[in-house]
Amino acid sequence: MNTLVTSKEEILEASRELIRQKGWSAVNIRSVAAACGVSVGSIYNYFDSKAALVSAAVESVWCEIFHRPEDGAVFQDTQACITWLYGRMEYGGKQYPGFFTLHSLGFMGQDKSDGKRRMQQTWRHILDGLCTVLQRDAKVRPDAFTEQFTAEKCADLLFSLMLSALLRQDYDPSAVLELVRRALY
Repeated sequence: MNTLVTSKEEILEASRELIRQKGWSAVNIRSVAAACGVSVGSIYNYFDSKAALVSAAVESVWCEIFHRPEDGAVFQDTQACITWLYGRMEYGGKQYPGFFTLHSLGFMGQDKSDGKRRMQQTWRHILDGLCTVLQRDAKVRPDAFTEQFTAEKCADLLFSLMLSALLRQDYDPSAVLELVRRALY
């Protein structure tokens, strides 16, 4: 048995593969050590507990799903961004069946606060990105936003629709795109 893992990323890659094949609940110190071909102690060199490993693995999955697109134009156009986000949601749903609906339930216990924090950080990053896109989008009417309906509130609404779509496993953005077109353009 190999006793050294060359990187934390290798551990996270093995964890993502376990999540992909068996679901996120299959990730634990022993299963990841076995998948990496290393001792359990080697995993503890990088993660001090199962909760730390699981929360880092979940964050790694979120980052893989919503990695930065190669086409930077996605962040200049609200409709392109929404289309990209829904496409990435569909990718995540196929690559990691049940991940979106099941993993958040697993973070309800007391020892999972780091996992919840990491998930909320990822969500905050997506929400902030939506807000930035709304502010950069040259097609948005000058009077689209008001004191009551700000770009931030619009981004929050779009993000809520995205989370709802994740839970329903509905990756068709057409209604949201039409809403954007009618309300903002």
